[in-house]
Amino acid sequence: MEARGTADPLVVLEDVTKSFGDEKVLRGISFACRRAETTVIIGGSGAGKTTLIRLIVALERPTSGKIIVDGENIVGLPERELNRIRRKFGMVYQYAALLDSITVLENVAFPLVEHTKLSRKEIEARVVEKLRILGLSSNVLRKYPAELSGGMRKRVGLARALMLEPPILVYDEPTSGLDPLTSRMVDELIEEMREKFGVTSLVISHDIASCMSIAHQAILLIRGEIVARGTPQELAHGENAVAREFFAKSGVAL
Repeated sequence: MEARGTADPLVVLEDVTKSFGDEKVLRGISFACRRAETTVIIGGSGAGKTTLIRLIVALERPTSGKIIVDGENIVGLPERELNRIRRKFGMVYQYAALLDSITVLENVAFPLVEHTKLSRKEIEARVVEKLRILGLSSNVLRKYPAELSGGMRKRVGLARALMLEPPILVYDEPTSGLDPLTSRMVDELIEEMREKFGVTSLVISHDIASCMSIAHQAILLIRGEIVARGTPQELAHGENAVAREFFAKSGVAL
């Protein structure tokens, strides 16, 4: 898999730690996500994946270390500045996390309503265009999420995440609870977003098949520490015994 982007990093973590009271959740985390590439963070429950993402998107502050986003260390920035940083990220949640009580148009338009002063007509035009790029017609605008298929909901969730044209898309367990066929469709969507929009993708997952399919870089997190990093093939077949065992136990043909 080739990346279109340059090799310079867009997100860099340097010796990041996070503690809640006496509990150390993350210990000395260091890695870089390169532009227009996909980094997949894998690990079992309790590994610290969710906490790590919350730190990167500036929803939590680390106990120590640096988090550099687009050349700027965000640790210690005031809340007003953090809001500016958060706009660099588009979040794609498990099950799309759409609001069931409002239409597709209202769901996708939400970031523009919140963060811009565009007119209602301009907002609707942008929503229609994003949905069109993602293979959905304007017929879905007045529908509610419950009226859509699982695959369509994923695309609507992606459209919403892309409305502010963020350089980084963060996916939280995007294939969780999906059958293998739909999971691979989501993998294709992640790759499609990277190719069409040049976004840098950061994926939290326990899906080894997905990791093998989309990752330029895979990071194995166990009990708050990075135990291996490299291409999926390097983790599956390399010298790190912990990583080899983790991949082997997945049951995925490597």
